Amino acid sequence: MSRIELAPEVREDFERILDHLDQYQVESPVARIHEIVEAIGVLETNPLIGRPAESGKRELVIGRRSHGYVALYRYVTEIDTVFVLAIRAQREAGFGRE
Repeated sequence: MSRIELAPEVREDFERILDHLDQYQVESPVARIHEIVEAIGVLETNPLIGRPAESGKRELVIGRRSHGYVALYRYVTEIDTVFVLAIRAQREAGFGRE
């Protein structure tokens, strides 16, 4: 099983997502974050499941439409570790930190 590490900046992404959900009075915003974390867990057993992205990174698509998010990550085979670098809503323009 691969290890999963979240970059410190992912906390800011979760805070931004929670602020957005709060602004639009979405029910159970914490549950939405929990769904994202659970989805990232699939990378433990399938670290290459995400679509290829630039510079050796990958993107894991999570959910769809208003529940849709994308996790940007890099898998380092030598140490069998997935580094989650950023999370954004699918409707956002892109990852702010590349």
